[in-house]
Amino acid sequence: MYMALGQSMDKYRLHPRKEEDSKNLVPKRDVVMGVLLQQLVQAAAAVFTLTGDSSSSSTAQDRMRGGSPLSFLKLAQQFAVAMAVLDGWLYAWHRYMHLNQFLYRHVHSWHHRLVVPYAFGAQYNHPAEGLLLDTLGGALAFLASGMSPRASIFFFSLCTVKAVDDHCGLWLPGNVFHLCFWNNTAYHDVHHQLRGSRFNFSQPFFVTWDKVFGTHMPYVLEERPSGGLQARPLMARPAPGNITATKTS
Repeated sequence: MYMALGQSMDKYRLHPRKEEDSKNLVPKRDVVMGVLLQQLVQAAAAVFTLTGDSSSSSTAQDRMRGGSPLSFLKLAQQFAVAMAVLDGWLYAWHRYMHLNQFLYRHVHSWHHRLVVPYAFGAQYNHPAEGLLLDTLGGALAFLASGMSPRASIFFFSLCTVKAVDDHCGLWLPGNVFHLCFWNNTAYHDVHHQLRGSRFNFSQPFFVTWDKVFGTHMPYVLEERPSGGLQARPLMARPAPGNITATKTS
C-alpha cells in the first residue's frame, strides 16, 4: 500500500526519494529476497510453535465468540502483557546487538544497510536475528500472555503492520500509529541515522525502556527546503525557527 502511494506522498517523506538508492547499502532486489526468506523461516516456526491443547484453545475461542465485556477485557489484558514482554525482549537484544561488535558486524548490520528505511524493508534482517528477536520474542510474548492461537493471529498481525509503518519513511497526517504511540516512524528513523544509531532501540510499541536506560533521543520534524520533512535528532539545543513539530516525550 505504501509503495502504491508513489510520488503523491513525497511531501510526507522523511528522506528524499533519491536517497533510497544513494544512501542505502543494499539493492531493493536483495531486500525483497531477504524478506521472503525471513517470512518463510518465521512461518515455519509459527506452524511449529502455535500448537497446543485443542480443548483449551477451543474454550478460549468460545469465550471470544461470546463477545461479553469480560472476554474483551481479558483479551485487552493479554495484549498488554504480550506488548510489554515483546518490548522488553526486543529492547534487550536490539541494544546488545549494537554493543557486541561481532553480532553487529555479522548479524544486525544487515538491517542497518537501510539507512533510509522503506516499508517492505521492515523485516529485512539476518535470519538468525529474525529467529532470536522476532520468533522467540513472539513465542515468549504468546506464552506469557496466555492468549489463544486465534488471538495471537491478531496480535502478531498488529506487530507486523506496526513494524511496516515504523519503516515506511512517511509522516502521514492522521496516522493512527502516530497518534497512539511515541514510538513511531520518525522515532525509529532517528535510530537508522548514523547520528542516532546508539539511541531509540525500543520496538515496536513504547519508548519506556529507552527512557529507563538513558537511550531515548527526542527529535524535531523540520521542513526540508526541497520539500518533505526530516526527523532531526536533538543531540544539542536546536537552532530557533524552522521547527514545525516537536516530539520530546
